[in-house]
Amino acid sequence: MGGAISAAQMSAAQTSTARGAERAAAPRLSVDLAASEGPVMLGANGALYGLSDDGVPSDAALEPLKITSISQKPEGGAQHPNGDAITVSKSFFRNGGGEINVMMQDVYTKWPYEDLGIDDYLPKVDKIVKEVSAAPNSDRFVYIPFNEPDQIWYNLGTSDQAQYEANRDRFFKDWKTVYERIRAIDPDAVIAGPNESAYHTRLLTDFLTFAKRENVLPQIMTWHELDSGSLRDFQGHYDTYRSIEKNLGIAPLKINIDEYANRRDLSVPGQLVQWVSMFERNKVYANQAYWDAAGNMDGNVVRTNIPNGGWWLFRWYAGLTGNTVKVTPPQANTIDTLQGLASYDKKRRQAQVVLGGAAGDADVVVKSVDRKVFGSSVTATVAEAAWSGYEGAHAAPQVLKRVKLKVAKDGTVTVPLTGMRKMSAYRVVLNPAGSGTPATPSVPWSASYEAEDAAITGGQVYTQGTVSNANGYAASGTKDVGSLNTASSKVDFTVSVPRTGTYDLGILYGNQSGTPATQKLLVDGAAATTVTYPSTENWTYRGLQTVPVSLTAGSHTLTLAKGNTEVTLDRVDLTASTTPSAQYEATLADVSGKPAYDYGSSAGTGTGTLRLGSGDKAVHDVYAPRDGYYTLTSRASAAVKLSLHGQTVTAPPGKALRLYLVAGNNRVTATGSGVGLRSLDVSGAGSSSGTLGYEGADATLAGGARLESSSYASAGSYIGWLGNSAASTAQFKVDAPKAGRYMLVVSYANNDRRDNGHSYNTDIMSRTADITVGGTTRKVTFKNTWGWDDYWTLGVPVDLAKGENTVTFGNATAWAPNIDRVELAPVLG
Repeated sequence: MGGAISAAQMSAAQTSTARGAERAAAPRLSVDLAASEGPVMLGANGALYGLSDDGVPSDAALEPLKITSISQKPEGGAQHPNGDAITVSKSFFRNGGGEINVMMQDVYTKWPYEDLGIDDYLPKVDKIVKEVSAAPNSDRFVYIPFNEPDQIWYNLGTSDQAQYEANRDRFFKDWKTVYERIRAIDPDAVIAGPNESAYHTRLLTDFLTFAKRENVLPQIMTWHELDSGSLRDFQGHYDTYRSIEKNLGIAPLKINIDEYANRRDLSVPGQLVQWVSMFERNKVYANQAYWDAAGNMDGNVVRTNIPNGGWWLFRWYAGLTGNTVKVTPPQANTIDTLQGLASYDKKRRQAQVVLGGAAGDADVVVKSVDRKVFGSSVTATVAEAAWSGYEGAHAAPQVLKRVKLKVAKDGTVTVPLTGMRKMSAYRVVLNPAGSGTPATPSVPWSASYEAEDAAITGGQVYTQGTVSNANGYAASGTKDVGSLNTASSKVDFTVSVPRTGTYDLGILYGNQSGTPATQKLLVDGAAATTVTYPSTENWTYRGLQTVPVSLTAGSHTLTLAKGNTEVTLDRVDLTASTTPSAQYEATLADVSGKPAYDYGSSAGTGTGTLRLGSGDKAVHDVYAPRDGYYTLTSRASAAVKLSLHGQTVTAPPGKALRLYLVAGNNRVTATGSGVGLRSLDVSGAGSSSGTLGYEGADATLAGGARLESSSYASAGSYIGWLGNSAASTAQFKVDAPKAGRYMLVVSYANNDRRDNGHSYNTDIMSRTADITVGGTTRKVTFKNTWGWDDYWTLGVPVDLAKGENTVTFGNATAWAPNIDRVELAPVLG
């Protein structure tokens, strides 16, 4: 048993107001609300190849993150099969995105780029600039002419000074040529560079001197921070760079660190918060690096629409409002330590702190808490975003604690945190306390067990993602158990539970077999049940599979033994089973208009009331573990209108509505006039009662589309060979009980790939299908599912007439995905 942590015990410890001697030495993360750093910029939430196609990731996964910049390849660029800047700009801009960096050299096929000389590159530059300057929203594209020139083409990192100067002069000549070429075609172009692979004072000093003299200064300064040491060194890089500008008489340029973080950081809330905090406090933009597959915001979106722990960290980041304020961590500029960022919105009377990166205890000490704004007491709400793997779904973050605290005479509020997990991030929200007592959060018992600490037969412990191997994949405790590939391979976990009942066993795993893999699960050696694991990108690209187990109080041995193929095991979590439920607090929702924040009462649900006027909106990001019907209840003073999937319904206060949610994130908008909204409460496990289901065998097929057998499909067959011709279609006749808005949920598989020979990126491809309902055709993108036998679901809103409707799938110009089955459900059940 390794490092078991009880969330219930953690909550209890945090809630306690006792300050015993054992807490005296707890490290402090201090927040000074009086020390403003300027408006929240949200600069550090970008990604390189974060989007792969229009609709991947989904709008519901993309919009809440409020992305300020992304980096993508030129349209038709040969470096990767997807991620074209103009193509993805459609979904990026409609979801509030900021600007798109066009990585111009990604027009080339090879990595590193083939060096065919500047004369070969210039016609490519011309084509790229003509296309971008003619695109919609062309003023929101940024040209990056060179990528990592210190390594690629120019070898600017050489220690031989004479060679450096010769290489430097060649690069500067080419920079000026390309810069002027871009401006000749697009006079208003925004150009960024030099885009080094790492920070170099020597080159940047020379570059800025040259660029100023020759009138070819970039409008945005870019370089990469791709080493674990960046967590220590970036502040020095930034300060030195600003001093170079000042010495040269150059006004401060906008900075974009357009590649940052290592594989071990991506998807991990406790790691990402360290990067985000240092970029935000310095007000620079930054994009996460592209180490694996495009289209998942660099490891933070599961499938197409499902949040993981990293997504929730960035969702918290996107929720900061007002000004950021000074945060003093226990150790500044130190790798893998407790770090954080904070915001203060005086108008909302709300302070937020997001922190993480260390295990154990810490005190969050908030200074300069203005009694004129907050009163004599505050309500502190603490929530956790845990690591769920790159491909592991994460429900809405668990609220661990909500408690009233007095503002001390010196204007401080201290929030003790106990039992923090290193890979988790935590959010602390302070607002005026008001009257009454906040409801105590219900935190189910939970414990974690590392695979490397269990009894291992026929397997091997491997070390992953460490400071010295930063581009290894993240693993809980930096270790996992692999090579479980013999008939006798198994891992025995010794666990203990406090009471008899049903528990959710969450298994962090990897499956590179190419098909769903199985293991046998035994409790104390009794009859085995089968655990099925969907495919993941590779053995160390973590997924999360959860299965129920019934246990009596006390100790047990849980065995995971080899099934049909190999699976890598990282950690298992046992959590007492409960009906999934969450409260989405209105005072923490995304808002538009000018709603008022009322903290007169802190009793019961939530921490305050959002008072909606005419034209005001509050948008909640509502998580669903699977497609199906859930109960949504508005805690409000009067009826509000809820909009979901393009349908608006009236929600009387306290009345449960049965609404259809798709797996992952659902954006639910609340509106009203003169209404006080406290929360939107959501519960349920995703009922399929009242849905209309149709198997692939129910469709009428034409033009080469045919039914294929598969033991992995829901009814043993799927529709294959669909599309690639206008004649190749699949038609479903559906009988709708009433007219209205429905969700069409498509179960599909797609493992189309085009290997461009890149040394580390996985070049998966999406497929599209044209879906026609009632004379309306919509092109829908279906992301790669990692295997032809792995079926995912994708929800599409459609309008049906009462009675018989025809739903047609096709693609005249390319292959559509394989279709297993479809389900239709009225949004309002």
